[in-house]
Amino acid sequence: MITLTETIEVPRSVVSCFRYVADFRTTVEWDATAVEANKLTTGPIDQGTLFSVRCKAGRGHFNLAYEITEFTPWQCLTLEGRGRWFTAKDVITFESLGDDLTRIHYVAEFTFRRGLQRLAKRLEPGFKKMGRASLKGLARALTDENPPPEASRDTQRRDSKLATALTCFTRYGYRRGQKTWRPMTADMAGKHVVLTGANAGLGFATAVSLLEAGAALTVVIRDPTKAAAMQHALKAETGREADHVELADLSLLTEVSALCERLHARGQSIDVLINNAGALFNDYAETEEGIERSAALLLLSPWKLTESLLPLLRDHAGTARVINVVSGGMYTQKLRCDELIMTADKYTGSVAYARAKRALTVLTELWAGAWAEHNIAVNSMHPGWADTPGVQSALPGFRRVTKRVLRSPAEGADTMVWLARATEAGKVSGKLFLDREPRTTHLRNRTKERPAERARLLDWLTETYSGLNLNDKA
Repeated sequence: MITLTETIEVPRSVVSCFRYVADFRTTVEWDATAVEANKLTTGPIDQGTLFSVRCKAGRGHFNLAYEITEFTPWQCLTLEGRGRWFTAKDVITFESLGDDLTRIHYVAEFTFRRGLQRLAKRLEPGFKKMGRASLKGLARALTDENPPPEASRDTQRRDSKLATALTCFTRYGYRRGQKTWRPMTADMAGKHVVLTGANAGLGFATAVSLLEAGAALTVVIRDPTKAAAMQHALKAETGREADHVELADLSLLTEVSALCERLHARGQSIDVLINNAGALFNDYAETEEGIERSAALLLLSPWKLTESLLPLLRDHAGTARVINVVSGGMYTQKLRCDELIMTADKYTGSVAYARAKRALTVLTELWAGAWAEHNIAVNSMHPGWADTPGVQSALPGFRRVTKRVLRSPAEGADTMVWLARATEAGKVSGKLFLDREPRTTHLRNRTKERPAERARLLDWLTETYSGLNLNDKA
């Protein structure tokens, strides 16, 4: 048997330390040997939760199947693992030394199969060295002092050519980016997040991750018949439901205004606002308020929602965050305000969608400049090509061609979660992100808007909204 014993002290609360370590998927962020870790069971992390961990060993790899066999919140965690050559037992205890100081004591025992004792003796120095490196990695992760995000040279090179930039949208682009990610350990307990479009796809995956991180979550969905099923699914996966469910058809500006009134009446400040709700409409239609529905849902709605909720976002002690979900499709379009509302005779769903997302990207940059003095970081992200219900219904031909390289909803949502949660994500504003890196907003020079058009966007939004006569329609 090889026994490793290490102790670290980190400037974090015992609750956040336990929550982070108990999710053994995080081992890839701090363990010196782990290269992939997955949760195999559904439901909240607890005794009986199973994980698979793939570790490197020299030039090869080996797999371990772990089970949590003891789960005493904020105090003790025991995991037992089985591999081809040995079994492992990790006993991790947590001791609070104050509000923001925790001692973590880690004991790992490796028992080799019969006949491999000599091998164990030879490997013992290497195992102990690995154990020390892993606990140093855990201490670094929980100290949470990552630098502000920057695009790597490889990413800048890939973004300089259309073909290589597009490969980054795939699941392989996600895996490439994942190799250089820094730990995401920030705890979201006490943080209030408002998330639109939460009942499926990227939004649901985001809701799961935010609840697991401890956030207080308000979700906004359109269909009241789906609320109970969504809450049931969230609780089955995380042990928690969303704290509040708001019903609103965000393609209707009167309902956006009513939603904002309810949130103001509640009086709860907002730490993170995620404008995720959206849809690609292949057929032309106007809302009952008399505006083409793509422009209404994808642009006017997040503009009105965010501007109206500004008093709940501004001047916090910590940086508040606004996250606008855009799309890689916006790379095909140039901002022209007069073309944001398409007419029936010229309507193409994918173009209307892309134009609205281009405008939302520009709006992100304008807000970032205007609201920096209020301690608000505003960023946009696009999820790459993800296999969501929206893609399946609106773009069946695209999905048929690209199915093998599409990301999962969780992979597509990862940067959304990172922008909401990671400490370093609050240090930048006005950027477009993919896979936790700032990316170029233009892949072709022909899509770059004129300065006058950028300057006009906010006035165009105000004028378009004012011209809807919503009081009469309400």
